[in-house]
Amino acid sequence: LTVTAHMASTSKTPLQARNLPWVEKYRPQTLDDLISHKDILSTIQRFISEDRLPHLLFYGPPGTGKTSTILACAKQLYKDKEFNSMVLELNASDDRGIDVVRGPILSFASTRTIFKKGFKLVILDEADAMTQDAQNALRRVIEKFTENTRFCLICNYLSKIIPALQSRCTRFRFGPLSQDQMIPRLEHVIQQEKYVIDITPDGMKAIVTLSSGDMRRSLNILQSTSMAYGKVTEDTVYTCTGHPLRSDIANILDWSLNKDFTSAYNQILQLKTLKGLALHDILTEIHLLVHRVDFPPAIRIGLLIKLADIEHRLASGTNEKIQLSSMVAAFQAVRDLVVSEAS
Repeated sequence: LTVTAHMASTSKTPLQARNLPWVEKYRPQTLDDLISHKDILSTIQRFISEDRLPHLLFYGPPGTGKTSTILACAKQLYKDKEFNSMVLELNASDDRGIDVVRGPILSFASTRTIFKKGFKLVILDEADAMTQDAQNALRRVIEKFTENTRFCLICNYLSKIIPALQSRCTRFRFGPLSQDQMIPRLEHVIQQEKYVIDITPDGMKAIVTLSSGDMRRSLNILQSTSMAYGKVTEDTVYTCTGHPLRSDIANILDWSLNKDFTSAYNQILQLKTLKGLALHDILTEIHLLVHRVDFPPAIRIGLLIKLADIEHRLASGTNEKIQLSSMVAAFQAVRDLVVSEAS
């Protein structure tokens, strides 16, 4: 009895009051709430206002607003009562093989709703996970029931959608968000939260840098860092995500170029063990710094090729310590080349 009473009480609490992750709590509900891709949104808004919505294909990296956009469209098109009967949303977690395309999707698309104007909407999220057979079966369904149903396909990789489906849809590319777009949204979330989030400007910069245009990831980093450390600074953000600190990477580069092989290797290994850093992450960060160091072009090219080889060997599952010594050796060889050229 107590369990059912508790369930009843939680179901009555509004969505905002529940202990939701911020990603869902602050998901945009209307097209006006969306912060990016204004040209795409204005085009879709025109389609809706003129009642001429085509089949849509949204593609781009994760966390850029593809699902939020189509859900906001659906909420604008249909009232709350109509929503469930007019919208069919299927995700990669649902079975979307050829049987589902021929069964539930076909039956939903082929039936008209009595007393309701307009068309139905089928949202196929993560459509690049659908099999070739299912995509081929979908071609005919899309074509046959265009009169009363619109399809929206959402994917990360356009190349995984067969050309026949691409040609039947109007394509929109959702690119990564810029830092100028992300920061106001993060500030809005910080203001909305009940407890005060102590965030520094460099903490905010670290969040948008690490999330690299993925709004979902930036909110997750903000929430986890604020809960874990209370204060959101550059150091706490990097520590929370397990990312190497910029100062640590600068030290690694400094040791590799200025110390002798043994002490450089030992100090990097000690830092790597102390901070729990992965060599793969170190390589990624050092690669960015290499472009900022003023090496002669030919020497820089040779170094980048060596770093690429080390990463390839790491991906093949080789020993991290041996690859670390290989990385230090690559920098030492570069240093010797620079010295010999200068002399």
